[in-house]
Amino acid sequence: MFQIHRLLAFGFLLGVIPWIGSSALGQEPPVLRAGSAIADITPPLGELVVGGFVPFPANEIHDPLHARCLVLDDGSTRIAIVICDNLGISRAVYDEARAVIATNSKIPANQILMAATHTHSATRAHSPKYRPKVVSGIASAVDTAIKNLTPAKIGWGGISEPSEVFNRRWHINKPEFSRNPFGGVDTVRMNPPRGNPALIKPAGPIDPEVSFLSVQSTNGKPLALLANYSLHYVGGVNKGDVSADYFGIFSQQISKLLGAESSQPQFVGMMSNGTSGDINNINFREGNPRRYDRYEKMTEVANKIANRVNEAHKALRFRSHVKIDSITRDLKLTMRKPDPKIKDWFRKVMAKPEDAEKFHRYERTYAGRVQKLEDGPDEILIPLQVVRIGDLAIAAIPFETFAEIGLKIKDKSPFADTFTIELANDSRGYLPTPRQHQLGGYETWMGTNRVQLDASDLITDTILDMMQQLHGN
Repeated sequence: MFQIHRLLAFGFLLGVIPWIGSSALGQEPPVLRAGSAIADITPPLGELVVGGFVPFPANEIHDPLHARCLVLDDGSTRIAIVICDNLGISRAVYDEARAVIATNSKIPANQILMAATHTHSATRAHSPKYRPKVVSGIASAVDTAIKNLTPAKIGWGGISEPSEVFNRRWHINKPEFSRNPFGGVDTVRMNPPRGNPALIKPAGPIDPEVSFLSVQSTNGKPLALLANYSLHYVGGVNKGDVSADYFGIFSQQISKLLGAESSQPQFVGMMSNGTSGDINNINFREGNPRRYDRYEKMTEVANKIANRVNEAHKALRFRSHVKIDSITRDLKLTMRKPDPKIKDWFRKVMAKPEDAEKFHRYERTYAGRVQKLEDGPDEILIPLQVVRIGDLAIAAIPFETFAEIGLKIKDKSPFADTFTIELANDSRGYLPTPRQHQLGGYETWMGTNRVQLDASDLITDTILDMMQQLHGN
């Protein structure tokens, strides 16, 4: 699946017959145009850094956060892909940016894919003070990318790098390690004690593929590269630091490796998050071979992935005309609600003194989360999207999506190459499969996961149906 020669064969025959036909008619074949741009979306100090259970103020900007944009135009359809350095951005913020873009740039909302990288060293995009900067940054990146449109050629491929991805959910044989905030014991544990003899086996697979899309001017000058890797994030930052994590370091490093540091307009490297809801960078079986300094591990990972992409990039075949298309669909999902047993448990939890002994250290936190679900809507609409670029399909899902879901979409896709960008167009929590729900663990808990237990099946079926629709066009 991950042999370079297979993944770089991205549909060489695409466009050949239309090209011959248009030439026979005396018409010029369509020419792809591409433009890219980057905009600063670094939050002000004092905004709350999120990603853990207790937010804390940002007190240092270690490295700036950005909205990175790639615009593609095949002569009849124009699409934009925007990757933002953030934990997760709500649909309301994205839609506000879409409205600005539609007014300024005339790109329909359903032809814009926006996603967050899931860096855990960023602040809430929807906060009143920060939201305007996120919206204007996204819109500015798209507007500038359109201004930078130029005749271009495009190629895509992938390469395997399994050394930096590990399933973080483990079967455990010690019940005390697997308690949950609902008064029960799960079968699996997220982030178990490293190297512990209680570890039995990972609860799911990994996706080791680094997929990427590369765009050059017609004379071979690098314009942009969008990569995708199913790695949650790396971390290892100082408390209070704002950082783009390895996503930002990769974007800089791939520019160096492609010799594009001094390009004008600026080359834009982009790293999106794949299906990594149950994947991180920790080898739980072996534990930590050594301790890393702050930012050392994320730099190591980013450089390794950039080197692998550069290796595969050397064999890419580029095309100057491919079909571009996009389709979006809203899917209605039912929200999870607590049953009488859960309500009774949390009534008892909240009746105890705060300093009383706890069954689980986050039981009061989840009492609040469950109550929020109880008081919230019964149903929601979630946005799903598929972008077509020649014989490549990019799926966009607004959840932290388990790796096995992404692997299934790749396997069932009608396109020669496929990858999924998670936390796209909205941010709705974790998306386990029904099988993983049966096993329990943090990602499946009500309040961490908020939608019906078979949501992943409905989403996968919808995405594949959308792909079939695009493939037939």
